[in-house]
Amino acid sequence: MNLTSGFNFNLPTTIQYGVGAVSTLGGLLSSKHAERVLIVTDKGIRRAGIIENVTGTLDRAGVKWEIYDEVEPNPKDYNVQNGAEIAAAVKADYLVAVGGGSPIDCAKAMAVVAVHKGAIRDYEGPENIPGDVLPIIAVPSTAGSASEVTFSAVITDVARKYKFSLRSTRIAPEVALCDPEMTVAMPAALTAATGMDALTHAVEGYTALASNALADAAALHAIELISGNLKTAVADGSNMAARAGMLLGSILGGIAFSHSDVASVHCIAEALGGMYDAPHGVCNAVVLPEMMAYNMAYCRDKYARIAVAMGIYEDDPDAGARKAVDAVRQLAADINLPRFRDIGVREADVERLAENSAINGSNVDNPRPMAKADYVKVLRSMMNA
Repeated sequence: MNLTSGFNFNLPTTIQYGVGAVSTLGGLLSSKHAERVLIVTDKGIRRAGIIENVTGTLDRAGVKWEIYDEVEPNPKDYNVQNGAEIAAAVKADYLVAVGGGSPIDCAKAMAVVAVHKGAIRDYEGPENIPGDVLPIIAVPSTAGSASEVTFSAVITDVARKYKFSLRSTRIAPEVALCDPEMTVAMPAALTAATGMDALTHAVEGYTALASNALADAAALHAIELISGNLKTAVADGSNMAARAGMLLGSILGGIAFSHSDVASVHCIAEALGGMYDAPHGVCNAVVLPEMMAYNMAYCRDKYARIAVAMGIYEDDPDAGARKAVDAVRQLAADINLPRFRDIGVREADVERLAENSAINGSNVDNPRPMAKADYVKVLRSMMNA
């Protein structure tokens, strides 16, 4: 790292962390003179019964609310458009996003369209939002996406079968109420997938070419917390210490990558999600160890430090780097995540998947230069493994 290189570090979201944090939501909104809010969530969150933790505090504070629960995994452009219409129709003062990355990302995009109108695709890219948007309070129910502390959102363009992103501090949640109790309802498989998503954020945030000293510090602590708590959280979802460690690790990973970047793991994962609607966390989990191995020669020293963060100590950096990759691969196996072949990738789609990966905006920050041909090679290697 060149310590003389300049960077900007901006965390526009106020983070309120702790058991019971969600109970402060009603009072918080009341203090902001909010009269009506739209809760943005999904059917799974409603079925899990944790939405009552949100509506109860709103009722006690006298804040009126409506619910939009039509958000789908890998939120679709039409989820955004429909939700924005509802937000405008009910004259919502705030959006309260409850759930994992899908509801929170959808709320970020809705906040733009509800104010500025048009199609969400009009705002694709970095800093392409012309003014203020509806304010958001995020209540995460997973420890994975960290969307509650980032200023980006990923939306699926259904017609193109392509996931695109918005990136602007304007869409960062105003407040993130990070309550470990809200994550306890996650089943083991979702805990595993979202946990590997969080680990991917930390690893890529640390190794991306855009990394900086502050992002690195957050990323390494995130790796330590996630690698030390994920297996326990999957095996015993009621273990509050493990749940808290995972939520903190996810938050730190989000802070890291939003001030650095992600890289080729996400490029492939987003291509897979756009093509097959596959769960984002699973896509990251199956690609991460293979992409780490492919990048090995370009970030050996950082991988060796990742090994230390995971509790692996080697005097030889080459050995440490190799063991970091092995440890990530073993962690994914230990928590019974699917393998790449389980996603159902078709040989006929490889060229298009590689093309979509190569044109992803984060491709430029992968530590190893990646052209379409490199992605074809990695994809075929994973298909044949």
